[in-house]
Amino acid sequence: MTAVPVPSYFVWMIFILPYVGTVVTPLTGKGKARDALAVLFPLLSALFALDLLIPVVQGNTVSLVNSIIPVSVPWIPELGVSFGVLSDPYTIIIANLVAWISFLVMLYSVDYMKGEGGLTRYWFFMNFFIGSMQLIVLSNNLLGLFIGWEGVGLCSYALIGYYYHDEAENWVGTPGSKALGEEQAYPPSHAGMKAFFMTRIGDLAMLAGILILFVFSGTFNYHDLATTTGWATALAASGLLVPVALLIFGGAVGKSAQFPLQEWLPDAMAGPAPVSALIHAATMVNAGVVLVARIGPIFYFALASNPALIQPFFMVVAWIGAFTAFLAATQAMVGFELKKLLAYSTVSQIGYMMLALGLAGLSTNFAEGLSAGLFQLMSHAIFKAALFLVAGFLIHLTGTKYINEMGGLKDKLRVTFSVFLIAAAALSGIPPLSGFWSKDAILATAWGAGQYGLFIVGSATAGLTAFYAFRMFGLVFYGIRAKPGHEGVGHEVKEPSPLSWVPYSVLAAGTVLLGILGFFNLGGFLQASSITYIYTLFSGASFSGLSPASSFNFASSLITLGFVAVGLVVSVQLYVRRVVSPSSIVKESGVAHGIHKFLVNRWYINAVYYKVFVNAPLRASYWAFDNFEIGVLERVNDGARTLAIWFSAGGNWFDVNVIDQVADGAARTGQLLSRVFRKLQTGLLEDYALVLALGLIFLLMLFLLLSGVHLPI
Repeated sequence: MTAVPVPSYFVWMIFILPYVGTVVTPLTGKGKARDALAVLFPLLSALFALDLLIPVVQGNTVSLVNSIIPVSVPWIPELGVSFGVLSDPYTIIIANLVAWISFLVMLYSVDYMKGEGGLTRYWFFMNFFIGSMQLIVLSNNLLGLFIGWEGVGLCSYALIGYYYHDEAENWVGTPGSKALGEEQAYPPSHAGMKAFFMTRIGDLAMLAGILILFVFSGTFNYHDLATTTGWATALAASGLLVPVALLIFGGAVGKSAQFPLQEWLPDAMAGPAPVSALIHAATMVNAGVVLVARIGPIFYFALASNPALIQPFFMVVAWIGAFTAFLAATQAMVGFELKKLLAYSTVSQIGYMMLALGLAGLSTNFAEGLSAGLFQLMSHAIFKAALFLVAGFLIHLTGTKYINEMGGLKDKLRVTFSVFLIAAAALSGIPPLSGFWSKDAILATAWGAGQYGLFIVGSATAGLTAFYAFRMFGLVFYGIRAKPGHEGVGHEVKEPSPLSWVPYSVLAAGTVLLGILGFFNLGGFLQASSITYIYTLFSGASFSGLSPASSFNFASSLITLGFVAVGLVVSVQLYVRRVVSPSSIVKESGVAHGIHKFLVNRWYINAVYYKVFVNAPLRASYWAFDNFEIGVLERVNDGARTLAIWFSAGGNWFDVNVIDQVADGAARTGQLLSRVFRKLQTGLLEDYALVLALGLIFLLMLFLLLSGVHLPI
């Protein structure tokens, strides 16, 4: 393996250029120049990322050479904090994934967002979003990562609530639908605020964890944390090791929409389709995965002599991921809002990534789980971006967001049909597409680690995934259209412009390519990249159990494919071939009806959250207003006002009858004395001399008396 020298500014440009686009785009006014510049800067960023990827693909590593911008620059000298960038293969792969998918989404946006109001605002936040996500990926320390972290949080709030006028057609959910009496449809401004507040919960936990870690270690830098491991021993001795790791993981739970903070993501579909693709495929939800991939190896290998101390953390990560994957997959099995179903799918697929990263610390080969998580991140980002871009076009074309009102599009949209089929098959884990290899790597790791409970949950979820993926596919492209859509007003049903279909076709081709590379040991390449990342982090220290190993396991693969086959066959029979009406099954079976209602209502988790965390505080505030503010504070205020009036009246009486009288009396006395002394002013020199003499005699006697001198008698 050869270290290829690359100028350091190549890495810096990957996240600086989108930020430059954020500033430059609004200055160009409106029109095609603005739109072109908005897309140009992400493209340039992606090209710089590609320059770094080429040596990695060739089996080499990148060695940054200081040029224009140093690899690391001073940042907060008082705390000894500097800011730098990473260039290991693991990081470069993720940076390229973010860069190229973001570029394709931006290119798609040119046609999709044509004619929308507030486009300058849209381009501003999209570029800021991309730059902030790349900052998360490339920063060499937790503090820099946190700044990018808050940047994507701000952008998500602005872009989810892009249609802030809250027109009815932009709401997410079906108005009038309720669970436990709670409304389940929300306007864009509400959805943006919900995302902002729910992710802030995780962010506060993460910030607390980072600061405690800094107190014990004195650094935010990944490399310093990895090479000076005394902080880990100190944390373990104080009983804070696992709590601190879990606090930092709380940020990932919020940003990546994992249980129990997953409820914001389905409602984030109030934003435009390209925003959904960017959030769900390339940026925000993957931020949590990047965070765990950063802290996981540091905590694990810092305690390499006794990894059992940190294994509870990895167990929590794995089970939260597995449960979230299952939970969201069941929710995606019902309902009819296309983008919302894809959102449930995203929550579920991110759960698989967390499962992989948790398994890394539970298996004998840490790199196996770490690389499986990366494989799933790559695979999911590509096919999910394709699905969201297709979804945006279908919603525009048909004039409805509900898949049961689409239908019959198979013969009229050949390209779109093919892309959706490829992406749905990859999502389902059908071989030989990318989703098969990435999920197989995760479940094989669970099998090899002896975590059979996690394996069963993951395999069962794969079956549910195949069911809901082909349910969407069948309802959209087969059957009879329930709503005429745009062709009802004289427009022909046809493929979109190349600016729309080329991006999602490229993504579909990428999914197929990854599947083909799976036969040529792509998993082994990702394992080698993960091992290089760990060795780079720890300055080449030697650890056991880090050699690349094949993660393909026939037993686990056959079991998982069995679940997938069941889900696929049932879905095809119900929604493609339409052998039986699913609605009739739900109506005729009380059990099926109950389960269906439970899933449609999101396991009632969302409704309970609103009752406990929204409505209960609101009711408490109303009660406090009526009973405390009105009943107590207002009365106290009225009493204080009355008392103040009384004191004021008393003060006035005292002023008039005492102060004024004293003042008047003093004035009258002064006038009287003035008149008396005035009579002494005779104008005769003899009188003045007599008074002077008497005064001197008086003063002399007073002096003698005070000084204690006694005159002889």
